Amino acid sequence: MNTIEDLPNNSELSDDQKKSQKEVDSTYWSFVKHQFKKNKPAIISLYIVILLVIMAVFADFLAYKKPIYTSYKGETYFPIFKDYGVSLGISKWENPELINIDWKKLDDEGKLGTTIWPLITPFGPGEIDLGNVLSKPTGTHLLGTDPIGRDLLAGIIHGSRISLSVGFVAAGLAVLIGVLLGSLAGFYGGTTDILIMRFVEIMTNMPTFFLIIVIVAIYGSSIWYIMAAIGLTGWTTDAKLIRGEILKVRNMEYVVAANSVGLPNMRILFRHILPNAIAPVLVSGAFAVASAILVEASLSFLGFGVAATTVTWGSLLNSARESSSAWWLAIFPGFMIFLSVVAYNLIGEGLRDALDPRLRD
Repeated sequence: MNTIEDLPNNSELSDDQKKSQKEVDSTYWSFVKHQFKKNKPAIISLYIVILLVIMAVFADFLAYKKPIYTSYKGETYFPIFKDYGVSLGISKWENPELINIDWKKLDDEGKLGTTIWPLITPFGPGEIDLGNVLSKPTGTHLLGTDPIGRDLLAGIIHGSRISLSVGFVAAGLAVLIGVLLGSLAGFYGGTTDILIMRFVEIMTNMPTFFLIIVIVAIYGSSIWYIMAAIGLTGWTTDAKLIRGEILKVRNMEYVVAANSVGLPNMRILFRHILPNAIAPVLVSGAFAVASAILVEASLSFLGFGVAATTVTWGSLLNSARESSSAWWLAIFPGFMIFLSVVAYNLIGEGLRDALDPRLRD
């Protein structure tokens, strides 16, 4: 935490003062970390989120239509790594015939040497298997297929990229806007506070979900538009939280000391006040990620989400409406949405308990 010694002329502090300040900060965050670790549901949820992030980052190594490693006609290939390089523009397939080659067919025909396939399933999220349309979970398709023969497990694995990306980016945008406007309202007060808070009230009273649908309908179903729409409509809670905290902090002694030595307002606000008022927003940010994931899933379920060719957890749920007997299309994607939303909510509660002194043991 910032102290009065830390504020004016921080570069002129003695070594002992700097060491003391470092110990204060270290002790505080160590205590927060200790408090968070005592919350077992929050710790378990954190591990779940880490696993989801790992699954999203390494989705191609878990479920993909091409092998990780193989040998063909005396040459060795790393098709997945090659595709990464091609997508990043740092590499290209030297042999054009290998771009759209059917590696599974070659493997079935025995034309490949030693081959390492993705760890969970050798199907990509958009790969269609017309011989297994609406197939129940089997040895070939571990979680079954959808109405056009796409592997459900591959869709869940790759869909985590969309859901987590929407959650983090949309929540980050909402927190950024909320912190900026809330900080200005709380610090300057007066007319600035009145104008910003009236704008917050207008946004709060708008039907947010339908506003997002309108934005997506006008500008298209791009994943970036969805992220922007969720972020631009979900910042009001963060703005009110940070404003309330800054109103409590701005009259404290170290802020008065910073004002007395003539530090610029922006430096006082963002260097000295905001770090001591940001804790509730961190908690709100965890809840915002869960909310964004749920909104994206709802949009995709209703058909307003990403393009039809992009597989998300919500779009997989939407496909369950086409066949009431395909129970696997509702249970598995629904469980993933439930698991991720509950995990982020429990992490938010864990942060709240660790950061709020009124809720500490």
